[in-house]
Amino acid sequence: MKINTAIRHASGIALLGSALLAGQAQAAGESECIAPAKPGGGYDLTCRLAANGLLETGLIDEPMMVTYMPGGIGAVAYNHVNGVRTDDPNLIVAASTGAAVNLALGKFGQYDADEVRWLGALGVDYGAIVVNADSPWQSLDELMADLKDNPGEIAFGAGGTVGSQDWMKAALTAKSGDIDPRDLRYVAFEGGGEALAALLGDHIQVFTGDLSELKSQLDSGKIRVLAALSEERMGGPYAEIPTAAEQGYDVQWPIWRGYYMGPEVSDAAYEEWTQRMQTLAGNDEFAKLREARGLFPMSLFGDDFDNYVKDQVAGFKTLAEEVGLK
Repeated sequence: MKINTAIRHASGIALLGSALLAGQAQAAGESECIAPAKPGGGYDLTCRLAANGLLETGLIDEPMMVTYMPGGIGAVAYNHVNGVRTDDPNLIVAASTGAAVNLALGKFGQYDADEVRWLGALGVDYGAIVVNADSPWQSLDELMADLKDNPGEIAFGAGGTVGSQDWMKAALTAKSGDIDPRDLRYVAFEGGGEALAALLGDHIQVFTGDLSELKSQLDSGKIRVLAALSEERMGGPYAEIPTAAEQGYDVQWPIWRGYYMGPEVSDAAYEEWTQRMQTLAGNDEFAKLREARGLFPMSLFGDDFDNYVKDQVAGFKTLAEEVGLK
């Protein structure tokens, strides 16, 4: 697949805006994190998590520069690293589960998940199946029973279109109950806040959100979380929320916050960054930074993380093919 014209055009604009700063960072040997989006979003948070954590724990001597490179929901940055910054030992790029979904759907042009060196993840959030407190469903089992009988009459909604990771949560949950995801009724919203408002207003019946964004709602008594899409129960305010798995549905949705490096980065540089990230992940002060940003612990680095991402992308490709998205 060739890189489409829009990605080429956006890449050119992004390069004009970032080339000078990037060149200065390379010349000085300073570390840099590319956030593949505008300031203020999840990728910005991911870069700041590394930048602030590494500096505050003394793992880097100089502040890490954060460069913004929006376009194609990560595609512009991915193509930039593979075409221009292939061997930069000082560059890391923010990524997430959303990037894995887009790679599976072929949205990064000619490049696939094998083109970069996946470095590691420093934090994770988890998907959740949420209903209104007045909903008739008290458990995931009850929802799935009704969904199996009338899949088109229960409106799911979230902050993403069909094919997005929020849609994937709904699709995988349905699939775990032997329900064809193509039979789901799904309503796309601009963001999670809008979708949650629709749930509270009874415009949709099920919201596939994230645990961290529900924290402020749990004490309000306005919602009921039927399942956390995590491997095990989370602690603190989430301790009473059962996982989908413990209710008999084999579905997890970790929203990891991680990083990758260029495909030609040396083994020595890759190993140095891997060790640096591992040390950061085990630091108590960093744990406070991570918690303040609404993330749960996740420590997966080097080859283990590289294999994890590639396996995840392969799984998303299979699901996309099953439901006709590819």
